Amino acid sequence: MTQPIDPTFFDDQHSSLTELRQHFHRHPELGFKEHATSARVCDELERLDIPFDHGLGGTGVVATIRGLGPDNGRRIGLRADMDALPIQEASDHGHVSEVPGVMHACGHDGHTTMLIGAARYLARHRDFSGTIQLVFQPAEEGLGGGRAMVEEGLFERFPMDAIYGLHNWPALPRGQVAIRPGPIMAATDRLDICIRGKGGHGGVNPHLSTDPVRMAGALIQALHSVVSRDADPLSPAALSLCGIKGGELEGFAIIPDEVRLSGTVRTLDSATQDRIAEAIQRTCDGVAATYGGEIDVDHQRIFPATVNHPAATDHVIATAKELLGETALERDVNPSLGGEDFAFMLEKCPGAYFFLGSAESDTPPPLHNARYDFNDAIIPVGSRLLVAIALGALNDHR
Repeated sequence: MTQPIDPTFFDDQHSSLTELRQHFHRHPELGFKEHATSARVCDELERLDIPFDHGLGGTGVVATIRGLGPDNGRRIGLRADMDALPIQEASDHGHVSEVPGVMHACGHDGHTTMLIGAARYLARHRDFSGTIQLVFQPAEEGLGGGRAMVEEGLFERFPMDAIYGLHNWPALPRGQVAIRPGPIMAATDRLDICIRGKGGHGGVNPHLSTDPVRMAGALIQALHSVVSRDADPLSPAALSLCGIKGGELEGFAIIPDEVRLSGTVRTLDSATQDRIAEAIQRTCDGVAATYGGEIDVDHQRIFPATVNHPAATDHVIATAKELLGETALERDVNPSLGGEDFAFMLEKCPGAYFFLGSAESDTPPPLHNARYDFNDAIIPVGSRLLVAIALGALNDHR
């Protein structure tokens, strides 16, 4: 059973927390540059008389709340991300981003706010045993802020028996909780491919050139068949080439020396990740040999898969069922092929990551869209869930 939590507290805080969330939205900051956001988090923690450390992973903040009961040795972490995206906001609501080309298009402003809401409750209700660590993480959007915090000693300096995180999810109805054991978010790889040939005149003597545009056309077709023929069809994966650059459109008769491609690979298990990486290299080598050019592949493994631990997953399920009821719970949601660098924390510490539905309609703007805005209506339920998960985990000695 979860320790009783006063639900009216979060309703009473809703207006204040909404103002805070919209403040973060108006003043977004990119990864590792969340100086004002981090400072505002620290101000909130100081006001609550919660001790904290600042600067882990650059702009990260870790707050420590110890219960007033006899220490049972349990230490539980809750994590929220703080960074925004390099997107020009296209909305017309009253709290539009004031920073040109930067906006909170993924709801990290809401995640930070919900964790502050949890901090407000725990600061006032310390009638528990054990320690709760609040982790405000920088640079989740492809820059590896989670990895930076881990490498700089997150779990050595702030030991935790388990850590939990959530993400607002506009694909789910407001207040719905969705989770699954095992991989819930994909490993994220980046591909940068350089195709080198020999430029020349496309009309006079194309036969004397080694055409990288021709090679790129063949390579794009070949690589987009890798998942269907080199990966186990029962193991979800995606390979997408999303960018191409080569030659000059005004130079319509000029064969360039090189063409560059960029793209991404998404997988849920390391065996599939390895198999696709080998197939990409083999395919590039084959196209280069066939057409007489050179192809260099820079294959970067940015994030590992986000893998939920079974016991922690069960704990989130039990907590959500108790607080919200069975109808608000999806126990085995399909994994997303999006990336999430909370994965680095789950590699070092047991825990779980779950989705909290935010949709009010059938067609809300998706994450990373210029018209996306976090739904402030889910702040109370998100904060309450985080508190309940932490308090329940403190009493779980499995």
